[in-house]
Amino acid sequence: LEKFQKKFGVRGGVISAVDLLNGLGRYLDWEIISVPGATGYFDTDYKAKGEYAIKAIDRLDLVFVHVEATDEAGHSGLADEKVKAIEEIDKHIVGPIMNRLKKEKDWRLYVAPDHYTPVIKKTHVGDPVPFIFAGSDVKKSSGLSYTEKTAKETGVHLENGYELMARLVKGWPN
Repeated sequence: LEKFQKKFGVRGGVISAVDLLNGLGRYLDWEIISVPGATGYFDTDYKAKGEYAIKAIDRLDLVFVHVEATDEAGHSGLADEKVKAIEEIDKHIVGPIMNRLKKEKDWRLYVAPDHYTPVIKKTHVGDPVPFIFAGSDVKKSSGLSYTEKTAKETGVHLENGYELMARLVKGWPN
């Protein structure tokens, strides 16, 4: 793989308890950020992941935070655990990171699951995932809640996954 900084001109880091994602981070020459209490399961320390991400923003251009708990809840068929994990991610990771980013002149935030794992099926499915793309240069807002159903209603989608990083680094066409 081409080094991320060479390709996109930005330095990145990864926070994950999943070896595969840390391995991909190493291939990209990203900083691997170890977070005490990060487990890759329901008991992961969401708050610590958010705090470490905020600290990393001070020295890196891009920070990738991965939380496995929602996927594990989907595989286990535990809707309550999935909802709880999403709430913890919002409270301890997305919210605090968003507050930190808003202090910058130029910033972007992308929030999405890495794949769709419905609790009813307990396995990955190929459906498009809902995502949030926000930033200082993002002009459009759907005003809708973040759900699979409303994601389809926006009509906004990314046809080719390989375009994602370029859009994150350079901006989403308005």
